[in-house]
Amino acid sequence: MTIPFIAVEGPIGVGKSTLSKAISDTRQFHLLMEIVDENPFLNKFYDDIEEWSFQTEMFFLCNRYKQLGDIQKHYLAKDKPVVADYHIFKNLIFAQRSLSESDYAKYEQIYSILTAGMPVPNVIVYLHASLETLMKRISMRGRDYERGMDPNYLRQLSEDYDTFIDRFERMHPEIPVLRFNGDELDFVANPRDRQYILDAVDAVMQKEVI
Repeated sequence: MTIPFIAVEGPIGVGKSTLSKAISDTRQFHLLMEIVDENPFLNKFYDDIEEWSFQTEMFFLCNRYKQLGDIQKHYLAKDKPVVADYHIFKNLIFAQRSLSESDYAKYEQIYSILTAGMPVPNVIVYLHASLETLMKRISMRGRDYERGMDPNYLRQLSEDYDTFIDRFERMHPEIPVLRFNGDELDFVANPRDRQYILDAVDAVMQKEVI
């Protein structure tokens, strides 16, 4: 039997952590949260993306590599289900948007080495929403380093996510991707909408883990 490992993904502010925590709380999954606030380069990154992008992305990559290794050792290897509020493929999405062509080529090589043999989620939950909704939710959570975020950067990032997810589905047909629109489903504030998503996740997981 396959051990459940769900990854919730989508652009900044879409509600990944909220939904992941709901899955964890209601289904008794171990919750893996990405390290964000601890990144010492993040404030500088949003002030000057070109100057600080490589340092920022390398910090995230190394920490996520360590987290996934720990998850494999302490949970999946012991048949304990996991839900994560990210998939490590997000590193490529952000890096390709912010790094120069030469830096991205180096980064992609490091990424390939580190992620070889890493545990892979058996279900992806992909959340997407309009720029207006994303900006509203980012404002509501009040992180200082996000206050000056360029809406154009977020719009481009959302487009990058859509493109990447389309390609991911073509390349990995064995991994189901559940898509939910954050404009139509307010799973952050509306319990009924949140339950709709939880039921959909349950339905696909029953097929995947048997």
